[in-house]
Amino acid sequence: MAFLSIQNLVKQYATQKAVDNISFEIEEGCIFGLLGPNGAGKSTLLRMITGIFYPDEGSILFKGEPFDPAKHQDMIGYMPEERGLYKKMKIGEQVLYLAQLRGLDVATATKNAKEWFERLGMGSWWNKKTEDLSKGMGQKLQFVSTVIHKPSLLILDEPFSGLDPVNADVIKDEIYRLAKEGTTIIFSTHRMEQVEEICDKIVLVNLGKKILDGKVEDLKQQFKENIFSIDTTEKIEPDQQLMEILVQKDNAVTFKPKEGFSSNDILKYYIAQQAHIHSFQEILPTLHEIFIRLVKDVPTARAFTAQ
Repeated sequence: MAFLSIQNLVKQYATQKAVDNISFEIEEGCIFGLLGPNGAGKSTLLRMITGIFYPDEGSILFKGEPFDPAKHQDMIGYMPEERGLYKKMKIGEQVLYLAQLRGLDVATATKNAKEWFERLGMGSWWNKKTEDLSKGMGQKLQFVSTVIHKPSLLILDEPFSGLDPVNADVIKDEIYRLAKEGTTIIFSTHRMEQVEEICDKIVLVNLGKKILDGKVEDLKQQFKENIFSIDTTEKIEPDQQLMEILVQKDNAVTFKPKEGFSSNDILKYYIAQQAHIHSFQEILPTLHEIFIRLVKDVPTARAFTAQ
């Protein structure tokens, strides 16, 4: 049974459907990417999952049970893209306050907060005010406030916004750790390269519709175009009877085998030329390239699913 099941959700504003009959499932402990350009319907989907909005049609199931805010909302940690911190409060007081809103007693909230502050290098921040924090520091505080009550479902909307590469890696490592411990994570962004790196599965939406659904590696395999690259330590003239050359720079060649030939035939050719091969690999499309391919000529593409 899926941890979270989204079934035929519809949400309409005036004449526009922000979410148009979207369905997908998320397994427990999965890092799940919700992808799409700005205005695709991602935030509306997240707000329905958290109970902020109610769907016009469709259903949301938590472990097979219909979503009930009174029962399920405390299982959820939601970090929206728009920040919701109190600027004049001291950081430690703010985290404890938000933790108590989630049902923790003061002792447990303090213990959890101290552990997270230490883990994220925030130990000296306790008595600082939120307004004194940089955007990146505020992002770390927002993350701690979201996970302080140990939610079963963690929803992160653009979690790396404002973070430098070092702190982005710190948060990324925590996402991996939480998933390994069983937390189910929905990661929403329009930055597809980030999701490609950390997510197990994705759903890609555009103009309110689902256009892609499945495991990241399966989708990349599904949309590959038989393109390879080879890099040799010395320049070897490619055999254009065997391959269509797409890019050639110095000793590196990106190519497609011509009809009737395989990548192994090209590799054998280079070996026969006594080439010292530095690298030989298949070039798989990025999620961004797949998305552009699907929506380039069609306003609302049909849905593709990789099992």
